[in-house]
Amino acid sequence: MALYKKFLISLVAQFFVTSILSAQFIDKFDGTGTPAENGWRFATGDGVAQNNFVQKDGYASINVDATSDRQNIWWALIAHQATGLDMKKLVKPGYELRVEARIRVSHAPRRVNLHVNHQRTTDFHSHLMEYDIPDTTNWYTLSLTTSDFEVQEGDQVNGQMALMDWGTGKYRVDVDYYKVDVVEKKKTVPDLGNPIPYHPPVADPTSLQNHVDVAHDAMINRVYSELNFNNWGQTDGAENTRLLTVNGEQLVIMRWDLGQFKEKEVIGSGLLELTTFSLQRSPDFAKDFGMVRISEILYGDSAWSQESVSFDSFTLGKPLEEVVNTQMVIDWEVIPEKGGKTNFTLSKPVIQRLIDGRTLGLAVGPLGVVNASFYAMENGGDLAAKLHFSLK
Repeated sequence: MALYKKFLISLVAQFFVTSILSAQFIDKFDGTGTPAENGWRFATGDGVAQNNFVQKDGYASINVDATSDRQNIWWALIAHQATGLDMKKLVKPGYELRVEARIRVSHAPRRVNLHVNHQRTTDFHSHLMEYDIPDTTNWYTLSLTTSDFEVQEGDQVNGQMALMDWGTGKYRVDVDYYKVDVVEKKKTVPDLGNPIPYHPPVADPTSLQNHVDVAHDAMINRVYSELNFNNWGQTDGAENTRLLTVNGEQLVIMRWDLGQFKEKEVIGSGLLELTTFSLQRSPDFAKDFGMVRISEILYGDSAWSQESVSFDSFTLGKPLEEVVNTQMVIDWEVIPEKGGKTNFTLSKPVIQRLIDGRTLGLAVGPLGVVNASFYAMENGGDLAAKLHFSLK
């Protein structure tokens, strides 16, 4: 019996050690010096953010300073060649790459992404997933298992982590470990961290179960912060069309009555539907310019009324960046035709926060210079902003 117990203890210990060491590439950031000395690369792009990557106390930190950024369109990444992979196995049918990381963030909710590529990759949105991190206190384990990762035995495979468009402040992501494995896909467990496809195809609104009109919509102005603009619109003869206009000075804010769905669980992503009245933008600026940004309202007056709300009353004296999440939910092109329906994809975590009351509503702002006007709810019919989503 004693011999059996010794054998069992030895077997369990061996399994435990094997599970820790099973990763073909792993960095637990336990060493001294900088991660760069161990092959890590870090960079920023698009905006003017600065990034450094340091390690101490058994983890590494991605530190981003975006205080000089203007449009909040920056990205910052860390990357490492995943050495030690079993490439002979990876090129066989049924085998894929699995990336895993354990992280903690300085601001929340925020998204990060995991991505793998090689030196021949041209589509850098493939094999990429985003992950919604809901708080700043807990560590979260994320994983990405590729699907049909095209690879050759001599390729140099890279693992990456990135954060994008978090705002124009200073931000940090702590990384406890980062590992890459070759796995047999049919034997792997589902990915951790509720991965979100990056810019997935827009769903058909009729395929979703619930369709809820906005309860209050309003426009607030940064310059004339004490005024209410509920009667904003266009008069054409006897016809008065009530509008919501987004531009460099103005935001649109919206909230819904979702109490009937309380404690229900969201299935998949949903949609925000807005109906265009007019759109003005310059064709001279194509990238990151002339779209609108959908963002979550996290703080401020949760019971504002469209008949009286102003910028000042909405923010309750707080800076706007503390009231509206500075990392947008999505940037998207507005359908320019009058009466056109633009559907903005909202991830499952965003819809869930709206239903749970942790997100107080949605804000629509400009990306670059754009004037976009949408029909307000007062016009009736099918013109009001809508949420489309499904529940368990």
